[in-house]
Amino acid sequence: MDPKLLVTVILFGPLVGALTAGLFGKKLGDTVSMAVTTGFLMLSAVLSWVVFSSWTWGGLEPFTLTYLPFIQVGDFISNWSFRLDGLSAVMLVVVTTVSSLVHLYSWGYMAEDPARPRFFAYLSLFTFAMLALISAADFMQLFFGWEGVGLASYLLIGFWHHKPTANAASIKAFVVNRVGDFGFALGIMTVFWSLHTIQFAEIFPLVAAHANDSWLFAGQHWRLMDLACALLFVGAMGKSAQFFLHTWLPDAMEGPTPVSALIHAATMVTAGVYMVCLLSPMFEYAPVAKHIVVIIGAITSLFAATVGMTQNDIKRVIAYSTCSQLGYMFMAAGVGAYQASMFHLFTHAFFKALLFLGAGSVIHAMAHEQDMRRYGGLAKYLPVTFWVMTFGTIAITGLGIPGLEIGFAGFYSKDSIIHAAYAAGLAGDPLGYFAFVVGVFVALLTAFYSWRVAFFTFNGKARWTSEDLEHHWHNRDHAHDGAHDDTHAHADAAHAETHSEPDHGEHGHLPHESPWTMRLPLILLSLGAIFAGFAFHEKFIGAEQIEFWKGAIFTGAGNHVLAEHELPLLIEQAPLIAGVIGLLIAAYVYLLKPGLGAKLAAQNGPLYVFFYNKWFFDELYQATFVRLAKFLGDLFWKGGDQKIIDGLGPDGVSAVSLQIGKGAGRFQTGFLYHYAFVMLVGVAAILSYALWAWNV
Repeated sequence: MDPKLLVTVILFGPLVGALTAGLFGKKLGDTVSMAVTTGFLMLSAVLSWVVFSSWTWGGLEPFTLTYLPFIQVGDFISNWSFRLDGLSAVMLVVVTTVSSLVHLYSWGYMAEDPARPRFFAYLSLFTFAMLALISAADFMQLFFGWEGVGLASYLLIGFWHHKPTANAASIKAFVVNRVGDFGFALGIMTVFWSLHTIQFAEIFPLVAAHANDSWLFAGQHWRLMDLACALLFVGAMGKSAQFFLHTWLPDAMEGPTPVSALIHAATMVTAGVYMVCLLSPMFEYAPVAKHIVVIIGAITSLFAATVGMTQNDIKRVIAYSTCSQLGYMFMAAGVGAYQASMFHLFTHAFFKALLFLGAGSVIHAMAHEQDMRRYGGLAKYLPVTFWVMTFGTIAITGLGIPGLEIGFAGFYSKDSIIHAAYAAGLAGDPLGYFAFVVGVFVALLTAFYSWRVAFFTFNGKARWTSEDLEHHWHNRDHAHDGAHDDTHAHADAAHAETHSEPDHGEHGHLPHESPWTMRLPLILLSLGAIFAGFAFHEKFIGAEQIEFWKGAIFTGAGNHVLAEHELPLLIEQAPLIAGVIGLLIAAYVYLLKPGLGAKLAAQNGPLYVFFYNKWFFDELYQATFVRLAKFLGDLFWKGGDQKIIDGLGPDGVSAVSLQIGKGAGRFQTGFLYHYAFVMLVGVAAILSYALWAWNV
C-alpha cells in the first residue's frame, strides 16, 4: 500500500473519530461513540507499525506530503504537511500505540461515567494534535500541534469539572504552559527573522553558515543559534515539565487515570524532547543552549526523584517519576546523544504507560483509594496487575546483566544516556561528568521510590479492611454524576503502618482484578517494557543507527553514543550498581523493617519536609507570581478600569447626567403657581439683561 495514503489515514483517522463522538455522541450513544474513536485509533496504530516496519526493515525513504496551503504572507509560508523521517516514524508508533491502548483501557475504567462520548472525543482530539505536531514540516504546524495538545490536555485534566481541584489543575496546566509557549513563539520569530523561512528542510542547510551571526537581545549580544535554541527550549521546559515550569505536572493527576497515562507516558510531555531532537542541526551549533539543556535536565531529574521518594499518592509518585525520566532525556540531548534521548523516549512510553495504567487498576480495585499507606498485601488479589507492574518497575529501574546485555527496556536506554554523559566528559565537556554523577545518583533514587511503590502496594500486611472498601464504594456510588472521584485519602502514617489484617465480613468487599478491557492493555504494554530495549537498541543507538535514522538526527562531533564500549567497566556498571542499592534500601525499609518508613516520616526532618513539600515551589510561586498577578489584576481592574476609565468615562458621564436630571426634576412639581413664578423670574431676567445691554 502507498505509504503516503497510510500516513494520511494515520493522521486524520483520530480527527474523524473525535468529530464523530464529539458532535454526534448523544445521538449515537456511548457504545457506538467509544467503538468509533477506539476503532480509528487502533487502525492508526496498526498502520503506524506498518510504516515503522517499512522504515526499519523495508528501506522506506524520507518524504514530505503536502495537503494544502496553511498561511502565506510575504516570505512567511506554511503548508499543512506530513513529514516522514526516522523521528516521526518512531513517534507515530509511540503515540498511536499508547493512545489506542488507553482508549481500550478506558472502556473499563470509565464504564460508569455518564459523559463517555465527550471523554473519548477529547482523547482522540489530543491524539490528532500530537500527530500533527510530530509530523510537522515547519514551525507553524509544529506550533499548531503544540497548542492543540495544550488545549486538549486542559479539557482532559479538567474532565471531572464538578471537582474544584480538577478545575484548578487544568487552569494551572494551561497557564504554566503559556509561559513556556511564549518563549517558544519568540524562538520561532527569531528563526524566521534571521533565516526568512520556517521550513525545516530550508532552515537546517542554512544553520552552519549563520551559526556565528549575533543578535542584540536584553542588552547582550547573543549568537543567533544560542538565542533561538534557548528560547525554543523554554517552550520545551513548559511542555515537558522541566524545572521552574514543572509545577503543573503533578496536579494533572486530578484527571482520570487514562489521561495521566496518555499525557505522562508518550504524548504531551515528550513533545519537548522530540522538538529538541528534531532541531539537533540547530542545537549542535548552539553550545550555550546545549549546556542550558543539560543543566535543566539534570536538576529536573534530581528534583523530581527526591520529591517522588516522599509522596504517598500512587499516581503522584509515578508523575514525579515521569518528570525525572524526562530530565534524563534532556541530559542526553544536551550532551549531543540525541539517539539515546529518543531511545529512552521510546522505551519509557511502554513502561510508564504500563505503570500508570497498572496504578489505575489498583485504584479501581481499592474503590478509588490512591493513598499507598492504605494498600498492602494486594499481590494475591491482583495477580495480573502485580506481575505487569513488577515488569514495569524492573524496566524503569534498569536492572539487567551488563556483560550479557540482557535486561528490560530501561536497562538499554537509561544506561546509554548515563554512559553518553560520561563519554562527553571524557571528550572535554565538564557538564558531561556532572550529568553522569547526577544520572547515577538519580538511578539509585529511582530504584528506591519505584520499589517502594511495588512493596507498599503488593507486599507486606494489608493496611485496609473490607469495611474500608465498602465505605469507599458507598461514597463512590454517591459521587456527583456517578463519576469517579479519585479522592486523596489523608490517612495518618503511623495508623497506616499498624492497621490490622483485613477482616472480611459476610458482606465485605475484597479487592478484585479489573475487567479484561483494562488488563489486556497492561499485558501488551508489559511486552514493550520487557522486549523494546533488546529488540531496538541496535537500531536506535547501536551499529545500525546511521541506517535507521537516515539523517533525521544531526550527528556532530559532540555525539558520544558510540563511545559506550570504550568506557571502564566500573563506569559501565555504575547504573546497575546504583539500581541494586536502591532496591536493597527499599526492601530493607518496607519489607524487612515494616514501619521504619513511617517512623522516619513522623520525625519530620528538614530534608523530608523539604522533599515532601516539593521544594516549596508551589508556595514560592503562590507568594510571588500568583499574589503579584492578583495584585496587579485588582489594581488595573478596580483602580484603572473601574475608577479611571469607567469612572471618568461612561460611568462618570452617566452619573453626571443622572444628577443633572434629578436636579432638573425637582422643578417639575406640578403646581401652576410654581411654573408662573419661574416664568416671571425668567421674564425679569431677560428684561434686566436687555436693559444692561442697552446701556452698554
